[in-house]
Amino acid sequence: MAARKPSAKPNVSPEELKQYYHDMLLIRRFEEKAGQLYGMGLIGGFCHLYIGQEAVVVGLEAAASEGDKRVTSYRDHGHMLACGMDPNGVMAELTGREGGYSKGKGGSMHMFSREKHFYGGHGIVGAQVPLGAGLAFADRYLENDRVTFAYFGDGAANQGQVYETFNMASIWKLPVIFVIENNQYAMGTSQKRSTSTEEIYTRGAPFGIPGELVDGMDVLAVKEAGEKAVAHCRAGKGPYILEVKTYRYRGHSMSDPAKYRTREEVQKMRDERDPIQSVRDLLLQGKHATEDDLKAIDKNIKDIVNASAEFSKESPEPALEELWTDIYADEVPQGDAVEA
Repeated sequence: MAARKPSAKPNVSPEELKQYYHDMLLIRRFEEKAGQLYGMGLIGGFCHLYIGQEAVVVGLEAAASEGDKRVTSYRDHGHMLACGMDPNGVMAELTGREGGYSKGKGGSMHMFSREKHFYGGHGIVGAQVPLGAGLAFADRYLENDRVTFAYFGDGAANQGQVYETFNMASIWKLPVIFVIENNQYAMGTSQKRSTSTEEIYTRGAPFGIPGELVDGMDVLAVKEAGEKAVAHCRAGKGPYILEVKTYRYRGHSMSDPAKYRTREEVQKMRDERDPIQSVRDLLLQGKHATEDDLKAIDKNIKDIVNASAEFSKESPEPALEELWTDIYADEVPQGDAVEA
């Protein structure tokens, strides 16, 4: 494919640009491998891939600081990797093994890392939005200058709890960035058919929440918008909305044939707007990297991803006793049981 002319010069250093390329490519290769393992029957249940949307989370993580929090939906493998979670632990959780982040008990929708301030992965559409506001409420109470990124999709943007959360977040001036990852098809219905407003970020206006539309296929544009939103929150001005227009190349989940759009539409997006290819072009055209440099990065990433797949296969199944761990409810004292 011929190199495309970048729309603008990078507003970051060559080293940062290489890091973004690395991080996006890691997500892409990891998701491709997860798709393979799903096809082999090693990942059960649902599997929602992030392929095509990599610039969103990589750009926003570039704008985040240590201690900032993130919470998202079930299309979450990319968010885990972008915030520094170990690919071995992520893949092992997807395959339901003991070496996974939730010890094989949760899968992709119930994966957490307190160390990396990643609070899920939630299977109920829109449920993570009020949880994100709760995380931000704690930070405002503690006055620790932290920000929470609450990610949700264009489909979830029509959930009532989202607007209840907008109202409360605005009243309390919570340091939360509501990130609408608008991949334009929700679970399989075009935004044009399901959403009354073309620009979803404007729905924060009645609550006094500012927002903007961002090109989610451009990691540099996402980073720039993220920095603006973070500065707004850290200044104590309350929440901010980013509607990040992106595109998923695969179906909603691995079981979705995606017949609601044409192959030509998907291929056109891949050819003309791929976020990883765009950064690759910037690196080559700016002479910040050679073809051999980029091949070496790809090889290193493939080795990491292949190792994560092997780790997930070799990690044992959770022991039966694991069912009784991580339960945070007090036992009912003997003699005090409630009678039926």
